[in-house]
Amino acid sequence: MKRLGHSDLLISPIGLGTWAIGGDVHFGWGPQDDADSIAAIQRAVGRGINWVDTAPVYGLGHAERVVGRALKKLGSARRPYVFTKCGLVWNERGNVGHTLQSAAVRRDVEASLERLQVEVLDLCQIHWPSPPPGGGPDPEVEEGWSALDKLKSDGKIRHIGVSNFNVAQLKRAQAIAPVTSLQPPYSLLMRQVEDEVLPYCGEQNIGVIGYSPLQNGLLSGRWTRERIAGLPESDWRKSFNPAFKEPHLTPILKFVDRLREMAERLGRSPAEVAIAWTLRHPAVTGTIVGARNPAQVDGFIDAIDYRLSAADIDAIARALPPSVTLLDRP
Repeated sequence: MKRLGHSDLLISPIGLGTWAIGGDVHFGWGPQDDADSIAAIQRAVGRGINWVDTAPVYGLGHAERVVGRALKKLGSARRPYVFTKCGLVWNERGNVGHTLQSAAVRRDVEASLERLQVEVLDLCQIHWPSPPPGGGPDPEVEEGWSALDKLKSDGKIRHIGVSNFNVAQLKRAQAIAPVTSLQPPYSLLMRQVEDEVLPYCGEQNIGVIGYSPLQNGLLSGRWTRERIAGLPESDWRKSFNPAFKEPHLTPILKFVDRLREMAERLGRSPAEVAIAWTLRHPAVTGTIVGARNPAQVDGFIDAIDYRLSAADIDAIARALPPSVTLLDRP
């Protein structure tokens, strides 16, 4: 367990991500069975994960409701920490927008509390500091961050953090209230945060919980061109994710072949090695790995206490492709 920033939260090295369990809606991952989702959360908690990361926009509220049902089944004695977000909203037609206005942030938090069936959020994070390209002007983060700080004072949130912020945006938030944590994308393929963001967080004691350590599943070693081609059109990876398209797909699959070879020599799966690689960085507190059923949890959970040796890290460094920007929303 590691302490998350300056908070009192001691978290497991891996947290369970719930984007995919939002189901087959806006930026969804295709059809999903809620019973499988609840079973995955139960399995994760049973195998040592003590925090679940979710967001209102995942399934337009559905992921949070499913997490709430799972929490109820687990009971208070086994309840994991619940981390969620704010700032992405949708209208009655399901069109998603972005706002950090105080009233909207408060509505977000109160709706999350209701969907999750909890009285207080362990961590609430600004999901994005700005809207998607073409989605309007870049708003001030100060209003949204001040609103979260007020909700913390009101007792609705224990700790407040941010997601997808750069150093300049972190400093803007810190001028108002301390930042408990940052949630950035971080994987073998997306290493940009190593340049400025991770060193800054280490210096400032800002906890880091990276997301997409498996690059939306690609680094699990289980994907082929045929499987990608067979994804339903409603799966955002096929429709929007640049990692699943050329010119990125061919070099990624070639790297995964090398990752698989290294993992076999270590007696591990590619997923375990990819997760352990993100956890090797001293500024990283934990990483978020998604699962849609218990079998997927079992496929990566052994990485929770696996650490690469210095020689293993050097070998991986020699095989790394150039770092690329593969992130798409949300």
